[in-house]
Amino acid sequence: MPMPGISLLPLSRFAVAALVLTAAASCSGASGPAGDCGEPGQWLIATKAGVAPTGAAPLLDRMAAQQAVLLGEAHDSAEDHRWQLHVLAQLHSRRPQLAIGFEMFPRRLQPVLDQWVAGTLSEAEFLKRSEWDKVWVYDARDYLPLFHYARMNRIPMLALNVERSLVEAVGRQGWDAVPAAQKEGVSRPAAPTPEYRKTLRTVFDHHPAKQRGEETFPRYVEAQTVWDRAMAQPIADHLKKQPGALVVAILGVGHVRHGHGVAHQLKDLGVARVGALLTWDQADACAGIVPGLADAVYVVKAPAANPPRLGVAMEPAKEGIRIASVQAGSVAEQAGLKGGDIIVTAAGQPAKIDALRALVQRQPPGTWLPLKVKRGTEEIEIVARFPAQP
Repeated sequence: MPMPGISLLPLSRFAVAALVLTAAASCSGASGPAGDCGEPGQWLIATKAGVAPTGAAPLLDRMAAQQAVLLGEAHDSAEDHRWQLHVLAQLHSRRPQLAIGFEMFPRRLQPVLDQWVAGTLSEAEFLKRSEWDKVWVYDARDYLPLFHYARMNRIPMLALNVERSLVEAVGRQGWDAVPAAQKEGVSRPAAPTPEYRKTLRTVFDHHPAKQRGEETFPRYVEAQTVWDRAMAQPIADHLKKQPGALVVAILGVGHVRHGHGVAHQLKDLGVARVGALLTWDQADACAGIVPGLADAVYVVKAPAANPPRLGVAMEPAKEGIRIASVQAGSVAEQAGLKGGDIIVTAAGQPAKIDALRALVQRQPPGTWLPLKVKRGTEEIEIVARFPAQP
């Protein structure tokens, strides 16, 4: 769940960079090949002897025998979502009694997900009624194949998340000070492991929340564990009702790595058999694949010919579109866009999320897109330059 404003818990977005830095530091001096790691389409596991390939069929057989399987993602990676769809289809073929949990939706939207799966909503109606551009700021194009797969096969979709305001309130006040009516039925989370606290400490040290004072850190940790607990509960509740089912959860990578997040809370709720799978960018060193990171990682390499992307996470704002984050190396970063900027117009037209996405997708390679941006009290003109195809 992206967290604009107070932005307490960015494990699915901001903190990925900090977590990668942590992994690199912990792996310094470890043996492992330099340069490319594995081959795209290959599953890798960490062993005592190092990183080794593993067969897809036995791995997925083992995952299908779990009660829950967590598929971690970088929310803005189209390749991660393609991988999720493929894994989902293979698990479904092994376990037809399946449900899919989505971090993207707060639980109040469960009736909308039910209507979508039942086939009573069009795609446009579903995105509107699920408040996609309000509750989730990432490109719907990446997620729609997952939603369509669920509907085609009448697979239940579970809204795993809670309102942003609950997690923010815990971060400001602490769990005990939040009124019971605001807790949405979330029970007190299991205490985090020392390793998880250490990870969150690294994230906190690189995060603007630290500017509010060192005393913020315990509430920061508490809010993160509440968030993990909130998403674990619908999975556990579904398994109580359908004990023979498999729940596949689509979650940000920060909730999945090392079993610290949702898996830890699931086990406290009595769900003992939990699998975890992640992607691994081929360009990253294999030394980062350490025991306990996940049951296995799948090597990906994004194709060069993806449709044009601006490279921002967006949310609606009164004056246009607020930029929640800017992807490193993106067209947006090279143009000078920053988190917190408000895009007022694009190509001279009032900025709306759907319209901007459509405009970007139609942008020919090698062309420019003029943007009027409000930064603080200042309005500036920015030109986004889309690279020519090689």
